[in-house]
Amino acid sequence: MLAFILWILAVILVVSGIVSLFRGELLWGILLIVVGLLVGPGGVSIFT
Repeated sequence: MLAFILWILAVILVVSGIVSLFRGELLWGILLIVVGLLVGPGGVSIFT
C-alpha cells in the first residue's frame, strides 16, 4: 500500500514539474521532476 501511495505522489510531483517548466520556472520544474523520480517506483527502496 505504501508503494502505491508513493507512486501516486511521484506522478503528481512529475506532472507539477512539467507544468512548471511550461510556465517558465525552469529550476523549480527540474527540482520537482527529480524529486518525483526519486520517490517513484525506482525510489521506493529509499523509504522502505
